[in-house]
Amino acid sequence: MALQVGLVEVYTGNGKGKTTAALGLALRAIGRGNRVLFVQFMKKGDFGEHLAAKALQPQLLFMQFGKPTFLAKRSELTEERKSALGNPEVFEETPPEDYVQLTRDGFERAREEVISGRWDLVVLDEINVAIHMGLLDKREVLNLIREKPKGVELVLTGRYADPEVIAAADLVTEMVEVKHPFQRGIKGRKGIEF
Repeated sequence: MALQVGLVEVYTGNGKGKTTAALGLALRAIGRGNRVLFVQFMKKGDFGEHLAAKALQPQLLFMQFGKPTFLAKRSELTEERKSALGNPEVFEETPPEDYVQLTRDGFERAREEVISGRWDLVVLDEINVAIHMGLLDKREVLNLIREKPKGVELVLTGRYADPEVIAAADLVTEMVEVKHPFQRGIKGRKGIEF
């Protein structure tokens, strides 16, 4: 069931819930007979959503383009953030070339899928962070927003959404962290954070 009008949504901010909101939208779309592609950048591994997705195939497909460890800029890495990310791969100014290539290959595959028209909803999870880290050029994402088919809903998640991406979107939600268990030393929990 193709959408009559597909919009562009951005879920950003430093608060928890961006990927979770996109998963909620995916579940709603699947309930209405839509096909969903969920592309995760900067993530690799079995998260709870992957286990649940097996029951929803072929309406829901996950693709991952990342490594098992997170990536972080040294200048932005506080002790609290480092603890939340586990043991991230840290870089100074220029991100590791293998991570850049992995992200670019993933984006090209995601772009082909968006343009194909096979999907009603496409989520590009953590794409805003990939742009912020220098793994991907924002112009490529802006071009995809312009060339996506009319009936495809496109969701871009992740902290640090670029102002031009925000301007190009139809709906923007900013998650704001007010309080988080990480501040008390509570690590990510299976089934809740991953």
